[in-house]
Amino acid sequence: MGSSSENTLHWSNSTVEVHKVVVGDYDNNVFVVRCHQTGEALLIDAANEHERLLEMCQRLGVTRVLETHGHFDHIQAIPAMREAGYHVAVTELDAPMLAEKGYDGFIEHDEMIEVGQLRIQAIHNPGHTPGSISFRVLDTPLLFTGDTLFPGGPGNTKFPGGSFETIINSIDNLLLVYPEDTIVLPGHGLDTTIGKERPHLKEWIDRGW
Repeated sequence: MGSSSENTLHWSNSTVEVHKVVVGDYDNNVFVVRCHQTGEALLIDAANEHERLLEMCQRLGVTRVLETHGHFDHIQAIPAMREAGYHVAVTELDAPMLAEKGYDGFIEHDEMIEVGQLRIQAIHNPGHTPGSISFRVLDTPLLFTGDTLFPGGPGNTKFPGGSFETIINSIDNLLLVYPEDTIVLPGHGLDTTIGKERPHLKEWIDRGW
């Protein structure tokens, strides 16, 4: 039995399916967001294990790839995805990190990305990297935060281009504003909710990471 039988469904309601696989040495979460009505889908973060991702993309009707940011562990599968004909988009600020892997377009802050009948809002969340971006699926509780917000706090800001003050402002003003039942789907690890994380903002600021 091949990997084509892999059960990847992570969350669903009447309009959207979310599929998830964990890949590579850094246990990167790769998500597919799929419109129930039309079967059209997109992939968030072509991180690694391109054969597995390509199989999932073919099975689920993926037409393009959105990158949450340009760190190396999130972009290893990009060349194979592009070779297979998938359009890869990243923010202009993080595009230089993809110079060797390639990309096909830019994602802008507040852009509305349409996938079938779904609309996905891009939220520029600098701090982990200058161009880090999160994705909110409108009319659902889903918020994909890349490496900006995790269970227990913000992503690492010690890398070049990172800033703790920036990531805190970004999380406070652009993510913690969503309803408490908003599901946070990060770039590594388990899901959490805005309601679970919001009360801890001051703790994160006090500890400084």
